[in-house]
Amino acid sequence: MTHYAPVLDGSQKAFLSCYLDSLALVERLHRLLLDVIKDEFERLNILEINSVQALLLFNIGENEVTAGELKSRGYYQGSNVSYNLKKLVDLGYMHHQRSEIDRRSVRVRLTEKGRHVRGLIAELFARHAEGIERRGLVDASGMDEINTALKRMERFWTEQIRYIY
Repeated sequence: MTHYAPVLDGSQKAFLSCYLDSLALVERLHRLLLDVIKDEFERLNILEINSVQALLLFNIGENEVTAGELKSRGYYQGSNVSYNLKKLVDLGYMHHQRSEIDRRSVRVRLTEKGRHVRGLIAELFARHAEGIERRGLVDASGMDEINTALKRMERFWTEQIRYIY
């Protein structure tokens, strides 16, 4: 099968180039975030959970959720959510309880140990926010513009996925 590159004018090429830069940046930022959490945990000598699991604890917070809700609420985008939940339960970071109504469904919430890790991540993020603001890298309105643009891209991609099915 032969693929043909679309014919683009100058402004379309420029926009496509910026879009591709944004895609690469989003991917790099996510990986860097996980590395930042990993480094913080190594510094604190917390070695039994990984950065994906720590971010999952942070995102769950005080909520009680099912594995399905983790994805639908945007707390977790990985494919191995069951593995990570089981590991966090086994290590004592989360409680789990079968639903009385649907025995196949399991609800999870953080234990005290899990809330402690969530607090460490919250402190890390607060330090980062303070440092970004103090150094004048991005102010509140700039951060709001970034978030607005990213939410629009998220909505667009979500529509693309739903359109396929």
